[in-house]
Amino acid sequence: MSRSLPLNVNLTAERPTFVSHLECGLTGERYEADALHGLSNAGRPLLVRYDLAGVAAAIDRAEMAARPRDLWRWREVLPVRRAENIISLGEADTPVIALDKVAGAAGASAGTLLVKDEGRLPTGSFKARGLVMAISMAKELGVTSIAMPTNGNAGAAAAAYATQAGIEAIIFCPDDTPEINVREIAAQGARVYRVNGLIDDCGKLVREGAAANGWFDLSTLKEPYRIEGKKTMGLELAEQFGWELPDVIFYPTGGGTGLIGMWKAFAELQAIGWIACKLPRMVAVQAEGCAPMVRAWEAGERHAARWEDAATIAAGIRVPQAVGDFLILDAVRESNGRAMAVSDAAIQQAVDDAARSDGLLLCPEGGATLAAWRQARAEGWVKDGETALLFNCATGLKYPLPDASQTLDRHAAIDFTRL
Repeated sequence: MSRSLPLNVNLTAERPTFVSHLECGLTGERYEADALHGLSNAGRPLLVRYDLAGVAAAIDRAEMAARPRDLWRWREVLPVRRAENIISLGEADTPVIALDKVAGAAGASAGTLLVKDEGRLPTGSFKARGLVMAISMAKELGVTSIAMPTNGNAGAAAAAYATQAGIEAIIFCPDDTPEINVREIAAQGARVYRVNGLIDDCGKLVREGAAANGWFDLSTLKEPYRIEGKKTMGLELAEQFGWELPDVIFYPTGGGTGLIGMWKAFAELQAIGWIACKLPRMVAVQAEGCAPMVRAWEAGERHAARWEDAATIAAGIRVPQAVGDFLILDAVRESNGRAMAVSDAAIQQAVDDAARSDGLLLCPEGGATLAAWRQARAEGWVKDGETALLFNCATGLKYPLPDASQTLDRHAAIDFTRL
């Protein structure tokens, strides 16, 4: 067995997935499972559907709890059929951490402000969840080369997993993508190109290159399986909360795959009979400099027009237009949630405060969720005693940090009383 595979994978057996078919998220049109698909005929994302009654009859929560603590233990509601097609860099559960000092400063009780720290995953971000599934399925379906646009972390995860799967990867990123991400992508075996534009400009190049060269377009939501990897955040979270759920979830929203995936996970868990609680209010958090979902939500629209001249320090949520916009907005509205925009100044303040008060270094996108919680708390939308969960989607170590150090000359006299 490959040392990189999860401990619960049997390479000689078919995995007991209960996939039944795919369907268009907009029209409901059905598509065959186990075939290579991009978008639906309506040009919208395809969703994987399962025989959930079969899942309920096959396993229970106690059996699930006994399995190794990795993403692949949810195999019955994941799409990969054959274990030999699984790739893995060790996608273990991520911890939930309390920000009690930050909460206390806002007048909230200890234990009511929590962060799921996805920076502990391979390649340092929650993009590992989606890309490990998308590329495992690409391997299963015979794909030999993939291309995708990225603001950084998704490209890094795609490069790592594609290399392990023996699949060629071509990655396009805006030319102001964080330098560590660009170098990480190249170091992990992909060809990476800096583009003088935004992520949707990069996506246009992917489409043109795919048509010219036969690459498979692995862009966000343009294949069905990244959602299935991202939904494990919701499955894992439900188990970590004892099959109850927090009152509200703040999610940094660019393409929105994770928000869509979690809402799908909660619906599947209800259908299986594993949760009966009230579902969380879902908050799509964006930056003021790129807030197409907020604008559409406030206007009562189901689709979000492109945001022109997008700019924010939180590169991961700088997505001017999302193909799954209606799925994001549906989840927000069905959950009685909201879409919120926060300023770059509030994002930076939140990152600083979480690090200096509670010792947790958030990425800018994670900082955006804390800034949104503060705003919602100040408005009374998050009430006393309600539990809020934030998502820190990547390790803060991937982003430039200010140098606050000072120097000492060891050869000179040092006044230690001033240190």
